Amino acid sequence: MAAPFPPGPEGGWLLGSLADFRRDILGFYSRLARTYGDVASFRLGRHRTVLLNHPDHTEYVLTTGAKHFSKRTYVLKLLVPVMGNGLLTSEGDFWLRQRRLIQPVFQRQRIAGYGDVMVDYARRLLERWRDGETRDLHAEMMRLTLEIVGKTLFNADLEGDAHEVGAALEVVMANFLARWESLVPLPDWVPTPANLRSLRSRRRLDAIIYRMIRERRAAGAHGDDLLSLLLQARDEGDGSGMTDLQVRDEAMTLFLAGHETTASALAWTWYLLAVYSEEEAKLLAELREVLGDRQPTVADLPRLVRCERAVTEAMRLYPPAYAFGRLALADVEIGGYRIPRGTVVVACQWVTHRDGRFFEEPEAFRPDRWAGDLAKRLPRFAYFPFGGGQRVCIGSGFAMMEAVLILATVLPRYHFTLVPGHPVAPKAFVTLRPGKGIMAVLHRRE
Repeated sequence: MAAPFPPGPEGGWLLGSLADFRRDILGFYSRLARTYGDVASFRLGRHRTVLLNHPDHTEYVLTTGAKHFSKRTYVLKLLVPVMGNGLLTSEGDFWLRQRRLIQPVFQRQRIAGYGDVMVDYARRLLERWRDGETRDLHAEMMRLTLEIVGKTLFNADLEGDAHEVGAALEVVMANFLARWESLVPLPDWVPTPANLRSLRSRRRLDAIIYRMIRERRAAGAHGDDLLSLLLQARDEGDGSGMTDLQVRDEAMTLFLAGHETTASALAWTWYLLAVYSEEEAKLLAELREVLGDRQPTVADLPRLVRCERAVTEAMRLYPPAYAFGRLALADVEIGGYRIPRGTVVVACQWVTHRDGRFFEEPEAFRPDRWAGDLAKRLPRFAYFPFGGGQRVCIGSGFAMMEAVLILATVLPRYHFTLVPGHPVAPKAFVTLRPGKGIMAVLHRRE
């Protein structure tokens, strides 16, 4: 007897559940999991989708059954015009070759050299702040991580090319979100005002990055920035490197992934520490014990365990990558249900990370839950902020180092109190952003 198709809401005859999905993506996924269990189906217009809500099912899609799935979902195809064929969007042998070329760039000893840059730019941020002023912590972290990725990737300061790249990416990604939420998005070649703005921004991005590539190649690409390292990368088999187009695509991917995700993780960490003052006090005590009055360094990271737990727990509650999709390339069976070829399956970190089957008091911010052997006892994909399997985030070590060093630089100097009445709620953008920012008053510590 054939397995049944997963249960789910009927929705409207034309739009399916698109209206509910648009209104509140995170709430929609959460309600779907509560109502229909570990495997649930829904329809967005003509796109049939299945939501997986158990770590074992996520593990199957990412590891044991990965050959039956493709990353090239409808949503990811919308990113191709700006991201190109980089690690995020490429597939098959091409992706494998690129991954092998880029992997050495992110070896621990290489990225450790960027620790001083991260601390230095965090100190510059503190010099711009004033006691008692009100700031949007998400905007501040976006600016800071933009500066850091501009320096580490391009060896460029914010005032120049990195700022232009960041501003242009904002325009492009806003256009991506609007097209994603549209029932029938117009092709990007249709000259609507939004498409024209996006096209101009993409052309500006290409002009900046290709100019940098030409300059690095002319200089021999001997620098320590990530762009130079990409140009130096060679295939172990035939000794070939990347074309300018491949370098452009990977640089764009690293810029977006290395900028937005870390900023979101840090912004939510600051928010949670402002709400849970007792947890902030524990972190501050650790920093004073480990650092005294000096700035943190990469050598301090093994001792900054509470800081790392705080970031880990913040990414459990507010994972920057809140969901991912895969396209079924063949008929498969998951959790006793039939998943036909052509169906998109979604695993949602937002839902799984808050599942009471795996985490006690799942809605609470408890960094110390990671102090014991919880990570070993959990099912493998109960916590997966960086994805998993072959396609696990290549920059996860870079991101964690950056987040902990920034936390250790800022926290001893400033304390934050949230502005009363200002709503702080997550919005599912490209990453999980605070929809209206995180407005807070800055208090300089004595």
